Amino acid sequence: MAEHEERKVEKSDEHEESVMEKITETLHLSNNNHHSSSSSSDSDDDKKTTSSPPVTSSFKSKVRRLFGRERPVHKVFGGGKPADVFLWRNKKISAGFLGGATAIWVLFEVVEYHFLTLLCHGLIVALAGLFLWSNASAFIHKSAPHIPEVHIPEKPVLEFATGLRNEINRAFAVLREIAAGRDLKTFLMVIGGLWILSVLGSCCDFLSLFYIIVVVLHTVPVLYEKYEDQIDSFAEKALHELKKQYAVFDAKVLSKIPRGPLRDKKKA
Repeated sequence: MAEHEERKVEKSDEHEESVMEKITETLHLSNNNHHSSSSSSDSDDDKKTTSSPPVTSSFKSKVRRLFGRERPVHKVFGGGKPADVFLWRNKKISAGFLGGATAIWVLFEVVEYHFLTLLCHGLIVALAGLFLWSNASAFIHKSAPHIPEVHIPEKPVLEFATGLRNEINRAFAVLREIAAGRDLKTFLMVIGGLWILSVLGSCCDFLSLFYIIVVVLHTVPVLYEKYEDQIDSFAEKALHELKKQYAVFDAKVLSKIPRGPLRDKKKA
């Protein structure tokens, strides 16, 4: 009897152990499933965040660039060294160019120094210094100064002259088209630009106007490149309003003005 009861106790213990093992296995499986589902949801969230485009890119795609520009500002200025200077890619060169222009403007406008006087004084100082150095080198046991030979190369001068000639011819062609009465909008734009230049010319002389242009070229492009999204958005609204006002002005005034022939008759 005692042995029979011990066998029953052992069987019940084994049954309890098997039940506990099954419970632990089920709990372990459920934890793994929960962990895998959470990790998959996290990965889905990560995919959504990575796949969703940023707000700035969508905003940039919606904003129309000023004057229909599709290239970056650096490419608009040619993409070379002048563009690097205007956009402050090399701060030392840009600061030196702007500082030199400021010094020239101060000398000629504030101090009222004349160009011929400045040129003669600079040549006097340079020639006197080199002359004294060359003659005194034997007494002070120093080597004579190396004076380089300066030659103006022919190819860059010809390229500059050719480019300038092409631009002048293009300007004459545009003026001829405007004078022929074929494009009223371009005519009004040119007249407005010339009138603005005449007002600026009456307010300041040529050197001051040139210095203003240099300062504008060194400040406006770099500021536009930094805040181009905001500026383009505002310019788009302003141009839309100007087009509306021009349409009203064209319907009430410009359409009633007689115009010249639209096209020259082709030769037979």
